[in-house]
Amino acid sequence: MTRTRTRVSPPDQACVAAVDVARAAAEELARPGEPGEHLGYEAEGDRIVTHYFACQDRAYRGWRWAVTVTRASRAKNVTVSEAVLLPGTGAMLAPEWLPWSERLRPGDLGVGDLLPTPDDDDRLAPGFTEAGDDSDHQMIFEYGLGRARVLSAIGKDRAARRWHSGEHGPHTPIAHAAPAQCSTCGFYWLLAGGLRQEFGVCANEYAPDDGKVVTADHGCGAHSEAAVMPPPVEQAMPILDDLGFDLIEEEAGSVDESATEELGHS
Repeated sequence: MTRTRTRVSPPDQACVAAVDVARAAAEELARPGEPGEHLGYEAEGDRIVTHYFACQDRAYRGWRWAVTVTRASRAKNVTVSEAVLLPGTGAMLAPEWLPWSERLRPGDLGVGDLLPTPDDDDRLAPGFTEAGDDSDHQMIFEYGLGRARVLSAIGKDRAARRWHSGEHGPHTPIAHAAPAQCSTCGFYWLLAGGLRQEFGVCANEYAPDDGKVVTADHGCGAHSEAAVMPPPVEQAMPILDDLGFDLIEEEAGSVDESATEELGHS
């Protein structure tokens, strides 16, 4: 088998020499002084050459002006085909475009915004899905009440992981400082279905998690059985009687003060 050889035509010399023509085209599009030094050229085909110029605009560092020139067969005049600004090595580019549904983050939805759920959302399951012994019986009860889809096993697992690792889970400073867990609190309202094993709703209006889903091992200082420590007893200051006095008889000492015995010192 013989390899097919592709003939590469040399760049057209008239187009290669048309640097000034290409620079003039770039200056018409850019502001004065923005097209910089000539960076080189590249042959695009028969009598087609693209010239590259550095871009001096500080907002487009790393970019370059690309001006393509050409000429007709047997013609002497070189004309401009197109001129564009292209990114070069190290140029700052915009991030890759993503659909809005992938850019959306929790908390971005505002008043009047709509967030359609795709038909193949794995967080949801049809309402008529057959349920086993360990399934959520609430899903069966809701069938026929106008809900075409209910939470799937994947949706429950994602919600449980998100809630457990969030600010209403067990790994928060307020939960570590709590006197007891929410599972033993009288204001802890269990969820229905399979999630009741791990989650409930706080119903204490004075708690920071009131009306929010909390884990059973979460906690706060508003626990219903929080012990109230008795106030500390202040010790009374000692009372000194500076009005009365007691007479104390002086006891006789062991030294006779009337004696004139030499004590051995002057």
